Amino acid sequence: MSQIFSNWLAGQTPTEIEYQQLATEALADKPRAQAFGITPLNVEKIIPERIKLFQAIATEVLSLPSFEKQEAEGEGGDSVSDFGKISTQQQTILSLWNLWLPLAMQLASSRQQLCRPLIQGILGGQGTGKTTLATVLRLILTHLGYHTLSISIDDIYKTYKERQFLQQQDPRLIWRGPPGTHDIELGLQLLEQLRQPNPQAPIAVPRFDKSAWGGIGDRNGTELVENVDIVLFEGWFVGVRPINPAVFDSNTPTPIQTPADRLFAREMNERLQDYLPLWEYLDRLIVLYPVDYRFSKQWRLQAERDMMATGKSGMSDDQISQFVEYFWKSLHPELFITPLTRNPRLVDLVVEINRDHTPAAVYQPLK
Repeated sequence: MSQIFSNWLAGQTPTEIEYQQLATEALADKPRAQAFGITPLNVEKIIPERIKLFQAIATEVLSLPSFEKQEAEGEGGDSVSDFGKISTQQQTILSLWNLWLPLAMQLASSRQQLCRPLIQGILGGQGTGKTTLATVLRLILTHLGYHTLSISIDDIYKTYKERQFLQQQDPRLIWRGPPGTHDIELGLQLLEQLRQPNPQAPIAVPRFDKSAWGGIGDRNGTELVENVDIVLFEGWFVGVRPINPAVFDSNTPTPIQTPADRLFAREMNERLQDYLPLWEYLDRLIVLYPVDYRFSKQWRLQAERDMMATGKSGMSDDQISQFVEYFWKSLHPELFITPLTRNPRLVDLVVEINRDHTPAAVYQPLK
């Protein structure tokens, strides 16, 4: 496959043999084909459409700053993924063909069936590629003629002063992020405005500055948007729902070990109830799911070391471990995320993520 895409990037015209080979491979991965609605009856129509879009957009995707930086530094280069031992550029091309293009085409089709903007939820922890996915989808969808807006659950955090007061009330909330640190009413107002088919005026989208107040963060004004077709709403627990509180009575996964840990986890679970009205605005939900949730700690450690290598200050390895485990204690992936990957009622698409950040299996939860 890599050679086929290289030929196209070099300006060669796709051959009939290449069409047939790609159609055969698209059908061979049955879970992925089912997830993207590819069947023997429509594959001969879908593959040429995807090829045309690939040729129009591939060079622009490869020119995105994040991918250019990775290729220059060799980040992830020659790492082993489900595609084999390949370069960073090849990984990007294969992700484009196997995931980003069919997903963008699916979103465009879903938007066409609505009489209003589509709200796509993206659930994923740090390092799973939420930002990359949103960036590439926006690029492809813009080419298809759709105005796409990316927002994060971070953008609806309570203000710095509100969170300081919250921490005084509950000293366990040492970092922003867990349930209870967001302005849910603000989020509801925003999503209600964004889903209107013909808003009469530009919509003010709040934006959050993580660097404010020495990294504590605060809101940083608003961005005016209009004529939005598709909203990409991402976050580390977007779409996550409360679970049976009896789970916390015993045998909880590490690092939820002490009675105090279990009480904190139980209370965070209760606060998820307040977020359910937000999730009701989601038309679809994608889960970016590491094949091992513990990768997120490794990814966070590496990101911090890379940042410190540039001369910036950062947290020690012990501080990073405490930071990541704090979020595992509040909403543990095994308790809250894993069950979603098996829930076809709530989740439309699961993308498993390898240790090297590349996508692995892509599927719909089984019905």
